[in-house]
Amino acid sequence: MKLKIGIIGAGRIGRLHAENIATNIREVEVKSIADIYMNESLEKWAYSIGINHVYKDHRKIIEDREIDAVLICSPTDTHSKFIIEAAQAGKHIFCEKPIDFDVKRIEEALNAVEKAKVKLQIGFNRRFDHNFKRIKEHIENGKIGDVHILRITSRDPAPPPIEYVRVSGGIFLDMTIHDFDMARYLTGSEVVEVYAIGETLIDPSIKQYDDVDTAIVTLKFENGAIGTIDNSRKAVYGYDQRVEVFGSKGCLIVGNDKPSTVEIYSEDWVYSEKPKYFFLERYRESYIDEIRSFIDAILEDREPEVTGLDGLKPVLIGLAAKKSLETGMPVKVERV
Repeated sequence: MKLKIGIIGAGRIGRLHAENIATNIREVEVKSIADIYMNESLEKWAYSIGINHVYKDHRKIIEDREIDAVLICSPTDTHSKFIIEAAQAGKHIFCEKPIDFDVKRIEEALNAVEKAKVKLQIGFNRRFDHNFKRIKEHIENGKIGDVHILRITSRDPAPPPIEYVRVSGGIFLDMTIHDFDMARYLTGSEVVEVYAIGETLIDPSIKQYDDVDTAIVTLKFENGAIGTIDNSRKAVYGYDQRVEVFGSKGCLIVGNDKPSTVEIYSEDWVYSEKPKYFFLERYRESYIDEIRSFIDAILEDREPEVTGLDGLKPVLIGLAAKKSLETGMPVKVERV
């Protein structure tokens, strides 16, 4: 018997998950999808991939006793509210990052999940990327000894619409948050202090929301390791995602995924392809694998690979980075 899932939010990421489940995960049926802006075009799309129940009101999904789990893919300011509603209805929950911008609301959501004894997985899909999983395995197997230095480069091909920037929470909570999670994941240690600098070098309109589009964050970890993250909203050559982990016995490096690894050498030049252009291309398989992992956690009755606490910690780091950017000083990360 298939697990029945409802998806709240039919934007880009909600549609991606729905299509991935329909074509790649046989143990699951997407019974319904809800979006406050549901229209005829979205309805046709839903029916085309076998979703037969389409709503504007998300409560139709929450109140459906046949639904075993919900995927929350709606705007961030609804996440904690929907987590609480789903938990109280006894549904397992997959929620896109971040849970919320407010720590108290995150804690309320996590408390509701704990009280209901349901599963909660947060959508940090990069943990499921084939490259980063391999690096993690090598670190855990002692291939490079103790981790000393972590370097993460994360640059988007183009800035998001200004309407998104207005509600995103800022670069540290909508973009760098993935890198904060990756830093914790790879080092196996908590970030205890951050120092952030940034400028608006790409889109001047971003400055009106007290945000930046270019940033560097230095990290100090509990285990003594140190790290840097560099971000840009615009890398003209594509989606730039690289990681280097330097340790006492060696170094691990992940470069960019490209459509082809073929390189052409001639007398006058050397040619190789650009990185994949967008995150949906770069991380396509990771989005499938994270949902498969969520489903397995339900079927096997185990803790999800990315827990609610894993959703809270990067927000705390992001808030510390924002404070550091404002004050020009290193900031301690709040302990939980």
